[in-house]
Amino acid sequence: MVQLQLSLLFVAGFAFIFQQVYGGKVMMEYIGATGVSVSFDDVPINDGIDFHFILGFAVDADESGNFQNGKFSPYWIPELTPMSVAAIKKAHPNVKVMVSLSGWSIGTKTLHWYIPENSEKWISNAVSSLTSIITTYHLDGIDIDYEKFRNSSKTNANFAYCIGELITRLKDQGVISVASIAPFYSTVAPYIALYQGYGHAIDYVNHQFYTDKVKTPKGYLKAFELRANQFDKTKLLPAYEVNGRGIQGDLFFDALSLLEDNGFLINGVMIFSADASSENKYHYERKSQAFLLNSTSTSV
Repeated sequence: MVQLQLSLLFVAGFAFIFQQVYGGKVMMEYIGATGVSVSFDDVPINDGIDFHFILGFAVDADESGNFQNGKFSPYWIPELTPMSVAAIKKAHPNVKVMVSLSGWSIGTKTLHWYIPENSEKWISNAVSSLTSIITTYHLDGIDIDYEKFRNSSKTNANFAYCIGELITRLKDQGVISVASIAPFYSTVAPYIALYQGYGHAIDYVNHQFYTDKVKTPKGYLKAFELRANQFDKTKLLPAYEVNGRGIQGDLFFDALSLLEDNGFLINGVMIFSADASSENKYHYERKSQAFLLNSTSTSV
């Protein structure tokens, strides 16, 4: 019996290593944040990819932008229902669906991270409200996308503690299985503080490279090298904004090839967003998944 158990452990360990080295590529895509009518079924999904949809957004505020002390509410388009989430996951077992927290604004009100009067109460409210949303919508994880901060070490430390504890408690309670963060050039400091304290609980870093104002593959490589030093390079995903900022068109795929040529393992791609891609028949989703499946890069 002992020998059998050891054999099973060996097989499981080998399978884990095999997945880390040769598989487990992930495609992450935001959906439902801009008001455009779009459905999960519209998006092409390759069953050889771990495909993560990210709903935008759940917000710790009411419709007027008044903060609610950790009581989150969903604000994505109504077409993305609990039934539609369950259906796409049943049709494609490789699909996970996550919810992103905050985003830039609600209506005309710009959102920011605020220091709660009582951090423990904020965490408790956030765990409770998000558990309700996650359970109702059959979700698998959360993405952290706070995009505006008051620049101070106290703010960074409070954000790191509250969000780090939120992720940890949701994982420890079995509510979620995956968590990602979405920093960009002007919000790196609080996210570094979060990652330094709770990086073990964070699965992916969806750095918004399109905000780094790089428009060439060489510029993208330089930006990626910088962020790879600030975060775990194996969790860092290249990002693309459809019809948006930063590098555009097939230059993005030239940048991915250049990253590989310089020894980076491309574990996945993040795209913002399915809403915009509906206009071009999801060209970038198709090509990104094909790139990931054909990728044979090894980590530096």
